[in-house]
Amino acid sequence: MPAPKEIADLVSRFEMHYDEYKQPHYKEADARREFIDPLFEALDWDVGNRVGADEAYKDVLRESREGSGAPDYAFRYGERIRFFVEAKKPSVNLEESVQSAYQLRNYAWNARLPLSILTDFEEFAVYNCQYEPKEDDRPDKGRILYMTFRDYLER
Repeated sequence: MPAPKEIADLVSRFEMHYDEYKQPHYKEADARREFIDPLFEALDWDVGNRVGADEAYKDVLRESREGSGAPDYAFRYGERIRFFVEAKKPSVNLEESVQSAYQLRNYAWNARLPLSILTDFEEFAVYNCQYEPKEDDRPDKGRILYMTFRDYLER
């Protein structure tokens, strides 16, 4: 199945302005608004609650207070949270960030979620969160998928 056109457009725009998005001054909030939210919208998640669902029935909760801390997104199917997404700004190297991987895995572990996602749009990593996280775990501990935005159209 080919990637939706919206994702192809996001990939193209990110590639075109790559050097700018990698600068430390480009904020996580901007990455969320310009790339991460539209990515999940293109995958048929109602990130912006366009249908106007009651809080109890929203597909996506922002900065949910489930478990320990506040992950950036909690994705639900029905009333049950299925996975978290923790967002970072693109200047953070997610492939090597011990702290980012630990943060995500800790949120999911405490909420008893088996899988969760770490992304800055440039990088996208899925983690098996069924193992208790330790602050000194390598960033690839529990990582079951890693790709970059350049892989989105193929994968």
